[in-house]
Amino acid sequence: MTPEQKLTELGLTLPEVVKPVAAYVPTVRTGNLVYTSGQVPVVEGKPAATGKLGGEVTLEQGYEMARICALNALAALKAEVGDLAKIVRIVKVVVFVASVPTFTDQPKVGNGASDLLGEVLGEAGKHARSAVGVAALPLDVPVEVELIAEVG
Repeated sequence: MTPEQKLTELGLTLPEVVKPVAAYVPTVRTGNLVYTSGQVPVVEGKPAATGKLGGEVTLEQGYEMARICALNALAALKAEVGDLAKIVRIVKVVVFVASVPTFTDQPKVGNGASDLLGEVLGEAGKHARSAVGVAALPLDVPVEVELIAEVG
């Protein structure tokens, strides 16, 4: 089953690539690696949630926001390489979690992105990862995700 078929089976569709909010491009390819810019949980041009984990945003909402970020990152990857089946492996995922100082479940939020990548890409979706708490993110979103992917 192709990654696109898997997305359909999961009831998901790749969105349009989120337009950059500053002076950068959504992806950069060097050799067989594609780096995505940080992807935020924007749906149809608007943040799906705002606020901080441990404050206005629950762990469950943070997990869902990380899934949206990963879906947006897959859209950016597809726009760069033309077909998600060309992804050999997701090498690294970095998850930034806007959180109050006492919130320490950033890895559980990051699982939203990791789980989605595994569901869509299978073995190729297994990756190294960092999940980092930060004071604030662009547009006041609670989560931002960036990927490094090896492509064929």
